[in-house]
Amino acid sequence: MGSGASSESKESARRSRELEKKLQADAREARTVELLLLGAGESGKSTIVKQMKIIHKDGFTYQECMEFRPVIYSNAVQSILSIMKAMTKLRISYENPARIEDERKLCAMATTLEDGNLRSIFLFQSISELVEIIKQLWSDGGTQACFARAAEHQLNDSAAYYLNDLDRLAMPDHVPSEQVVLHSRVKTTGIIETQFSFKDLNFRLSPALSSYAEPHFLNMGVPSICLPICRMFDVGGQRSERKKWIHCFEGVTCIIFCAALSAYDMVLVEDKEVNRMHESLQLFNSICNHKCFAATSIVLFLNKKDLFQEKITKVHLNICFPEYNGLNTFEDAGNCIKKQFLDLNIRKEDKEIYSHLTCATDTQNVKFVFDAVTDIIIKENLNDCGLF
Repeated sequence: MGSGASSESKESARRSRELEKKLQADAREARTVELLLLGAGESGKSTIVKQMKIIHKDGFTYQECMEFRPVIYSNAVQSILSIMKAMTKLRISYENPARIEDERKLCAMATTLEDGNLRSIFLFQSISELVEIIKQLWSDGGTQACFARAAEHQLNDSAAYYLNDLDRLAMPDHVPSEQVVLHSRVKTTGIIETQFSFKDLNFRLSPALSSYAEPHFLNMGVPSICLPICRMFDVGGQRSERKKWIHCFEGVTCIIFCAALSAYDMVLVEDKEVNRMHESLQLFNSICNHKCFAATSIVLFLNKKDLFQEKITKVHLNICFPEYNGLNTFEDAGNCIKKQFLDLNIRKEDKEIYSHLTCATDTQNVKFVFDAVTDIIIKENLNDCGLF
């Protein structure tokens, strides 16, 4: 009998260990929440990814900031080249004919840049000469007239930010600040993963093992005691990149959809017949009403509110929505755009979409809004558990 009892005891211990392992595995899964950061191209998704690094990690190291210098130089040069090209298209002339020669010189110096060798133009050409040429071109009245019509051609949002500060940015010992890095623009292709520790949260959420996504994908591990581990995937928002989102669609807890408020008078890079705001609305419609996301929380980031506030004083919203006859103010026009998005939700009775006006380059604003998103995640998961 002793032998039988011992055998039963060993079997019971084995089952207990297996059960403990399963419980631990289930707990690990339950501590993982996946977020998708979605939106069309140029809506500010990659900037929000950078903000997560600043807010929830230690920011950018000296070396990382220095690695952005060629990107910043490229953004500045490509911005002025883009304006010069648009001047020909829009038939705008320089006020000072001497700028024609400056344009010729800049195009010659930028040849290497176009060939993809980003650094050599700044290492082997006279940076001071380059900066002086760009400054002369940028200050010309004709260039400024073309810049004022930026909606009629494709121009980086950070153009003025960099071109107005060339002397400092081009200094040999200049170390780009985090704000300068946030304004930098590199087209996102493929899927880029970022991992970071979240703020101290004490909750558990159901597992979210994703396999499909749009522009960005956050996988927030939320341990009940220690800091949660977050994984963020940055995926291109251009039409050609969206086929890569699909493998991140399943098991998502929350979607953050980014839409650029300031894009209401702009057209797509990929299709100059399509308004960017209309494209964003169409994409949002397909996401918020997709069967895969019937039980998924959705948060709408109406981004670039700073650019929108400036633009709305000059360009009426009815250029995008001809039926709009309200006041052309930041508040009224902003509410109109928000309503356009929220009205697309066909499950209003069962599914609430949370919206926030954001400025992705404003760290404090993003921190505040992301805290609100976290509260939404907690609330929704408590609801699912019947505890709220």
